[in-house]
Amino acid sequence: MKAIHKFDDSSVRQVFEGYDKPVRDCLFQLREMILDEAGRHPEIGEVRETLKWGQPSYLPVRPRIGTTLRIDSVRSNAGQVGVYFTCNSTLADDFRQLYPGVFEYDGRRAILLSVDGPLPEQALRHCIALALTYHLNKKQ
Repeated sequence: MKAIHKFDDSSVRQVFEGYDKPVRDCLFQLREMILDEAGRHPEIGEVRETLKWGQPSYLPVRPRIGTTLRIDSVRSNAGQVGVYFTCNSTLADDFRQLYPGVFEYDGRRAILLSVDGPLPEQALRHCIALALTYHLNKKQ
């Protein structure tokens, strides 16, 4: 799979190029979902793609809109990738309530996904949108 959205940061592109193909393809799918969901929700606005702790990371440019999402391979399991978010948030608990049995979790910090087979796209897109609007949703 190739990126549909252009990379603005060559260091992020290089990180993607360093993954094995199954992981890279899955991470490309997640990247496209994140950037697509940001575009579908005007309240999110522009999203910055950068590296945090060496991981591709996505955060609304405007402050106090959402929380950072990071995506990466799971070091302890080559067949998994993670969608990481701040463990100080309620996101993991929210996702567990909304989608029981759909995802595997790494405590309060990540959704873990298999690189084999289809991703639960509808649920993932909803979780991505909730993370990218996390601070807005807390104000309501």
